[in-house]
Amino acid sequence: MRLDAHQHFWHYDPLRDSWITEEMSVLKRDFLPDDMRPLLQAQGVEGTVVVQADQSEEETRFLLQLADSHSFIRGIVGWLDLLAPTLDERLEHFSQFGRLCGVRHIAQAEADDFLSRDNVVRGIGLLSDFGLTYDILVYPRQLPAALSLVERLPDSSFVVDHLAKPLIGKGETEPWATHMRELAQHANVWCKVSGLVTEADWRQWRLEDIRPYLDIVFEAFGPDRLMFGSDWPVCLLAASYREVFDLIDGYSSHLTVSERERLFGGNAASFYGLAV
Repeated sequence: MRLDAHQHFWHYDPLRDSWITEEMSVLKRDFLPDDMRPLLQAQGVEGTVVVQADQSEEETRFLLQLADSHSFIRGIVGWLDLLAPTLDERLEHFSQFGRLCGVRHIAQAEADDFLSRDNVVRGIGLLSDFGLTYDILVYPRQLPAALSLVERLPDSSFVVDHLAKPLIGKGETEPWATHMRELAQHANVWCKVSGLVTEADWRQWRLEDIRPYLDIVFEAFGPDRLMFGSDWPVCLLAASYREVFDLIDGYSSHLTVSERERLFGGNAASFYGLAV
């Protein structure tokens, strides 16, 4: 089964979604399941994992409601306040919703040491008690804190979103590559092959610009801990859904049939514990 491990939905709100700047105006509208369904069907993708974009329980409930009414939504990575004194109670409440498979905080917007702070580590550490994973969203400069986090929580399951946003537009690989290889040495850390075109030149990116970064993560994580994600609709800043799919499809053409099946669905299903 083909799965897209990373996409978003929202009702556009100019106040809440102030991160969408004028140069990102293509994103200033609603993006909902009826917009996504034909794109998936065209590429033979049968299900998706929808990831939070707003840091509120309200959005988590909104995404869970969408999952209840749209069968192609196989999992939800929501948001909960990891620092809340009542986090245990909130996890107990939300764990009753079967489509909730993970949690994400927009750590890229926090201080560089955020993920290594004791109270953050404690909050993330509680997720595994409720069968939930954690999506790591960081910039390259925040990877040392991410490494500290995973070292302290060896029994938790982590996935790095968007290859940790390497500086593709500048053509720089270090120290990003070294940190990603260090993360990959931990068997509980996976990686999403997603969000790449928006880290490259939006208007004239090429596979050759992105290939060095793909080479590094495919060598580091191997075919069993990588999963395709479109990052739709954010990808529309630089490419259509089909172009994003074709980018990874073309790059991975050298893999075996079994390896490609894992990249395009099997690994996401395994990591998130999805029913397929």
